[in-house]
Amino acid sequence: MREQRAKKFRKISGFARQSRRNISATPTMSSFFTKPASLKRKRPEAGAPRPQRTNDRSNARPTKRRETRDDSVSGSDFDDDDDVGPRPPADSDDESSESEFEGEDAAGRRTRLAERYLENTRQQIISEGFDAKDIDAELLAERMGERLKEDSAESKGKIYRWIADEYDYQNAQHSQFRADSQTLTGVATCAPYIYTVSKDMTLIKWEMPQQIDASSKHTQPTKPKKLIYTRGNGKREDDFDFKHHTDVILCVAASSDGKFVATGGRDRKLIVWDAATLKPLKFFHHHRDAVTSLCFRRTTNQLYSASKDRTIKLWSLDELAYVETLFGHQDEVTDVSALNQELCVTVGARDRTARYWRVVEESQLVFRGGGSGASSKHRKENAAAGIPQPREFHEGSIDRVTMVDDETFITGSDNGTLSLWNIQKKKAVFTLPLAHGLDPPPKPEDVSAEADPSADASVYTEPQPRWITALACVPFSNIIISGSWDGQLRAWKISEDRRRLEALGPIGCAEDNQLIDGEAMYMDDSIHAVPESNKTVKGVINDLAVFERGDRGKDGLAIVAAVGKEHKMGRWMQDAGKNHAMLFRVSRKAVENGTIENGEASEVE
Repeated sequence: MREQRAKKFRKISGFARQSRRNISATPTMSSFFTKPASLKRKRPEAGAPRPQRTNDRSNARPTKRRETRDDSVSGSDFDDDDDVGPRPPADSDDESSESEFEGEDAAGRRTRLAERYLENTRQQIISEGFDAKDIDAELLAERMGERLKEDSAESKGKIYRWIADEYDYQNAQHSQFRADSQTLTGVATCAPYIYTVSKDMTLIKWEMPQQIDASSKHTQPTKPKKLIYTRGNGKREDDFDFKHHTDVILCVAASSDGKFVATGGRDRKLIVWDAATLKPLKFFHHHRDAVTSLCFRRTTNQLYSASKDRTIKLWSLDELAYVETLFGHQDEVTDVSALNQELCVTVGARDRTARYWRVVEESQLVFRGGGSGASSKHRKENAAAGIPQPREFHEGSIDRVTMVDDETFITGSDNGTLSLWNIQKKKAVFTLPLAHGLDPPPKPEDVSAEADPSADASVYTEPQPRWITALACVPFSNIIISGSWDGQLRAWKISEDRRRLEALGPIGCAEDNQLIDGEAMYMDDSIHAVPESNKTVKGVINDLAVFERGDRGKDGLAIVAAVGKEHKMGRWMQDAGKNHAMLFRVSRKAVENGTIENGEASEVE
């Protein structure tokens, strides 16, 4: 009986919604119902000529059948003898209230009666109960429908998740975890596992901390747990059968199904590992120089590898086989990014180009950088106002890239510029200069070989921009994460018109008010210094990995940073930091009742 009432409730709910749609879709009724009696066609008098017939049915007198149908429209559909549910009580109050609706049209009366019937049915269901199983089935079907919509949008390769404003970046919890290793050069994730590589040829597998009951007294997250590791040997460089790295490991990638982990290094090797045991499955020597970047196609086991030999190679790890090579860059390829489709984007360092590869079509689009990143409009306004122009920092190399959707990608350069690109335009849609600020000017004695540096040494002590050393995003969303060596991870978002990058502030610390406007920051060197209290990362951020916790990020975001004392590509810069990795947990923002939606209160450290 309760199941029948629930079905009747759903039936009449759909009827009411359809009635509302009919009203909104029909702005006017037929002239028969709207015209006053004085304007309606009357029977001609005797002897008067009869008017010519037309096809205009609006002025025709309703037939017997038409009158019957209109009567059914003007009345309730529930006046028949079928027992479709509870009926409103017919008392004197209802009869007296009918006078209030004398001027309403047929559709309005129909909707009013349906809503009254719906309300009575709802009250009866509340009083007598309902079948929760049916309701749960409906909710499940609704969620499945939403998931299908998202999958359809993802298959089209467009940004469809505008979720950047839903997360609390400043209050993100963070923790360090490290092993006895040198500078970390790369990080990859396949929840709940994290894989890190370092300059001492070490590959380590970590396990993410698990959520516990919210009633626990502990509120801090735990550190990732070290599971297994494997380390190479630089002394066995001449041993061709040695199935490990013999030089610095520069990059790592993990497949989405959790089967494979791939590493590449300065020894020109690409090694495929079993993700569960970290035992080598296959190693390749196809590249003629160091392997600098690796990336899996989402939901597949196809792997892209970029190298200093100026090529990009495609691999199929299901067959553990080489597929093909992409040529075009004029300098070493420093980074590669890919999504679902057979597309990828690469950047070529000092050739200052980003290339968009259509693998199946065997074609490429070339996007050229090399600008200063400063807005010409802003410079002209300042010049007209008499404001002195600062030194422009032109791109020497484009080092990092991340693909947002099938037509949009972000690049990071050695002059600290973040650029937003779209394949429909050859120039960057938007550039944000000095995203991570300027380094403090060095001391004259640090840059001069003279025993007593002269005043001319100040020429070489100008502040220099901090490189964009790491870049990541949440695919098909507007969330961008960047890293450098200013001591902070920074979050950005793509505007809804897809024409700007907007600052969301540093992650894991209070806002330092320095990156609200990139152009303003560019004009004032005095605001580039980051207070020590706001530095959450001690060292150079060499790589980033971002993944969503829970179903579609309902538990927030997890960001893992590989940090070291020096840059992964060399030792030209020494930072007073540590060789470690950092885990950031970004929860959703607080709801109206003051609680954190799916926040971190359920985790311990």
